[in-house]
Amino acid sequence: MERHFCLDDSPWFQMLELDTTDSTNSYLKRYHAPAPRKVTLVTAEYQTAGRGSASNKWESAAGKNLLFSLLTYPRIVEAERMFVLSEIISMAVCDALNEFVPGFRIKWPNDIYYQDSKVAGLLIENELEGKVIAKCIMGVGINVNQTRFESDAPNPISLAQIMGHEVERRSVLKRVMDHFIRCYGLVESQRNEYVHNLYLNQLYRMQEEHEYEDATGRFRASIQTVEPTGHLVLLDTEERIRKYAFKEVQFV
Repeated sequence: MERHFCLDDSPWFQMLELDTTDSTNSYLKRYHAPAPRKVTLVTAEYQTAGRGSASNKWESAAGKNLLFSLLTYPRIVEAERMFVLSEIISMAVCDALNEFVPGFRIKWPNDIYYQDSKVAGLLIENELEGKVIAKCIMGVGINVNQTRFESDAPNPISLAQIMGHEVERRSVLKRVMDHFIRCYGLVESQRNEYVHNLYLNQLYRMQEEHEYEDATGRFRASIQTVEPTGHLVLLDTEERIRKYAFKEVQFV
């Protein structure tokens, strides 16, 4: 019999299930627990102001997908290595989806792709205290059972579309939490380099030549690596190394 992470409250974990909220990340920003837990999970059936990276919005039909955020207090993580938190939640989602059907990859920095279509997006928000991360909120949106998308997002896809049938959303959430707790434990054990190598092994377009676009225009290049700081390192067709922070380059 398979064993999964238990979603019941415990001295170190709590789960809050909401029908509707503006966004689960915003909810956790306002939330003050009477006794803070190691991990707080908030889910919502519908978000009135779902948020993606930067100013993007996240489209999700009510009751069709997984919308949730995790609140943690990873003080062991130094600010200069905060990208490891993005790595562990993106790997948790990717690993969970690969249990249903293989083929999911992580598109830098933390979108989840199936072939060339986006199935999940993440929004990581950190609060610093000196040189460490005092609080981290990890927002996740996974397209599980939605089959019609109304927004102008270029390439959405859902798990149901890939598999050809609807999927029980709670089973997806349990698997994500299984993998997240495992990966979070690696960070607590200060195995950041090991985590980073696992992340690189799941990277979309790794060592493949494709088109990209930056402020100077389009060019062809291959992903060489992602640095522990989160910077993307490309090698273009003229053998020049190009390094980018988030939002400085686009995949074409």
